[in-house]
Amino acid sequence: MKSLTLFKQLLIFAIILLVMTGCAHQPTPNAYDPPGFLSGFLHGFIILFSFIGSIFTDIRIYSFPNSGFFYDFGYFLGVSFFGAVINAK
Repeated sequence: MKSLTLFKQLLIFAIILLVMTGCAHQPTPNAYDPPGFLSGFLHGFIILFSFIGSIFTDIRIYSFPNSGFFYDFGYFLGVSFFGAVINAK
């Protein structure tokens, strides 16, 4: 009986979470030449330095507007490559 109540609470929480995230939206990008794959890769590779800089100044670690999937993919590869370089023995 107790697990059923917990299940109902989690279900209600999940529904509320989905409704709230359904209201979220991103502003439309209005850029002539947005950053692409290589910029995403560079921004991902220097993420540690950008993060430290963003604590003390007004530096963003993620470029907006960007070209979408290819920027995100380059960013992911840059972060992954940075992690591989740091963890190399």
